Amino acid sequence: MPAHKSSKLGSTRCGGSIFYWGERTYVMGVVNVSPDSFSGDGLMDIEGAVTRARRLVDEGADIIDIGGESTRPASTPVSIEEELRRVVPVVEQLVHDVSVPLSVDTYKLEVARQALKAGASMINDIWGLKKEPRLADLASENGVPVVLMSNQRGSHCHDIVSAVISDLERAIEQALSAGMPREDIIIDPGIGFGKTQEQNLEILRRLEELKALGRPILLGSSRKSFIGWVLDLAPEQRSSEVAFVPPGDRRLEGTAATVAIGIVKGVDIVRVHDVREMTRVCRMSDAIVRGV
Repeated sequence: MPAHKSSKLGSTRCGGSIFYWGERTYVMGVVNVSPDSFSGDGLMDIEGAVTRARRLVDEGADIIDIGGESTRPASTPVSIEEELRRVVPVVEQLVHDVSVPLSVDTYKLEVARQALKAGASMINDIWGLKKEPRLADLASENGVPVVLMSNQRGSHCHDIVSAVISDLERAIEQALSAGMPREDIIIDPGIGFGKTQEQNLEILRRLEELKALGRPILLGSSRKSFIGWVLDLAPEQRSSEVAFVPPGDRRLEGTAATVAIGIVKGVDIVRVHDVREMTRVCRMSDAIVRGV
């Protein structure tokens, strides 16, 4: 059995995998089963989602995150029935097709329950138990880890990092009170969720402050609008006269910068759309930062 570097964060079991925190940066590949994904990678058919997930695993993803509802600002929520129709068949097929664990990106209790029953091994909650506290009970009962995100939509914050830390402290205590073991809790500052563009940059600048919470940090900066804002990229427009350039193609280098700096600042998982490229960024950054 290979030796693993010790870390005060310990390790987390997720399905058939164990994540040894501090050993290296893990890569979460994104599969959006929705037509209106902000990043331009949304899919509506099951086979397309399965094919994408297989490709992301081949490119180096350590976990696949499957979501059936767009999280872009002002998007229209879908019904529980529609989200189940989109997500569960993909999980059911992938659990037999790929060797990495599957995460379900949802804040809805029944969607999470059915996804876990179908074979998912993690819940990724963009509301950090604020919308549905019972997700912590579900995770505890099933022995699966949860990603708790700090979401500021609908609120205003002057000191964004203090607000994020306070919100995550609340979410962690909520999860622990539901019986979740501390090692099954992962935190996410929620880049782009109710933050201004300047606040997104400030969170990245001060990411190391989240380490005081004593849990692994997931960073989801991939293809976010603040990258286009910094790089002065005009909003993408579809036109019959001009070739459409997907947001991911225009924000790739900016995403790479946030991933590399995030690793320097102490993140443990990066949630990305461009797995092949970001896996290379992680390997290079880990070689410098972690010496691996």
